[in-house]
Amino acid sequence: MAGGDEAALSALYDRYRLILFGLLLRILHSRAEAEDCLQEVFIQVWRQASSFDEARGRPFTWLVTMARSRAIDRLRALSSRDRTVQESAREAVEEVSDAVTDAIRSEQGATVRAALDALPQEQRRVLELAYFEGLTQSEIAERLNQPLGTIKTRTRSALMKLRELLSGASANLY
Repeated sequence: MAGGDEAALSALYDRYRLILFGLLLRILHSRAEAEDCLQEVFIQVWRQASSFDEARGRPFTWLVTMARSRAIDRLRALSSRDRTVQESAREAVEEVSDAVTDAIRSEQGATVRAALDALPQEQRRVLELAYFEGLTQSEIAERLNQPLGTIKTRTRSALMKLRELLSGASANLY
C-alpha cells in the first residue's frame, strides 16, 4: 500500500471495515458519524501507509488506534459545535418592551422562584433537572441514582404543588 497499491487498500478495508465500524459506532453513537469517520480512517491509512512500522505493532493495532483517535476527535468537534449552537441560541434577540411588561415579567419571575423555593428539595431538584437541564425522567433517575418510579412521583407531586402555589399567587398578581 505504501507503494500506491490500491488493491492492498481494498483488501485491508474488506478485512477490517466491520470491526472498525463497530468500534466507531460504539464511541460515536451515530451510524452516519461512524460511517464518515471510517472513511476518514481509511483515507488517513492510504496517506500514511509509508509511516506504518511493523516493528511497532500489527496493522490491526495501528488501525484501531487510528480509528479510536479519529472518533475521539470527532466527539470533541461535535461537542464544540453543540456548545456553539447552544450559546448562540441563548443570545436571543433583545425585544423592545415597555416598562409595564418588564414589571409584570419581573414580578411573575419572582413568584415562580418563590414557588420553586417552597418545594421540598428533592422535588425541586427533579424539576430543575427536567426543565433547566432538559433531562428525561430516565436520565434524572440515572443521575440521582433513584428508581424511575420515585422520579415520576416526585415530578408529579412537584407539579401539583407548583400549580397550587402559583394559582394562589396569580390571583394576587392581577
